Amino acid sequence: MRRAIQIALENVRLGGGGSFGAVVVRGDEIIAEGTNQVTSTNDPSAHAEMQAVRAACHILGHFQLTGCEIYSSCEPCPMCLGVIYWARADKLYYAATAEDAAAVGFDDLRIYRELKSRPDARSIPMCQMLREDALVPFRAWQEKRDKIPY
Repeated sequence: MRRAIQIALENVRLGGGGSFGAVVVRGDEIIAEGTNQVTSTNDPSAHAEMQAVRAACHILGHFQLTGCEIYSSCEPCPMCLGVIYWARADKLYYAATAEDAAAVGFDDLRIYRELKSRPDARSIPMCQMLREDALVPFRAWQEKRDKIPY
């Protein structure tokens, strides 16, 4: 955890982006690190946890992080939490809370609240369309014999 906090602080001082750091660990070995690079790369998905998970998966040559733990300098936002679940990490440790992040302008709590609302009641209008057409690729996936499930 101290490494995640250290790289978060270094990232702020070096102008890399936001004040977040994450580390992926397997056993006693650091597999990958990531810092927030949103503003330096103009990529809204370049959060510390996303960067660390991407790097770890690349290094390990697999899309799952089973057997790994993630240390994050802050409680992950909904996007990062989603990728941590998809990556099947064994455990997540975090230091600061979402409330701490909101207090300095990183308001993930707004997104958490939005996710609890019905799609048609969210602040970004959402309209479903072409559902039947979209089911065709799902059926093709179901029928695919050589798929790699995840």
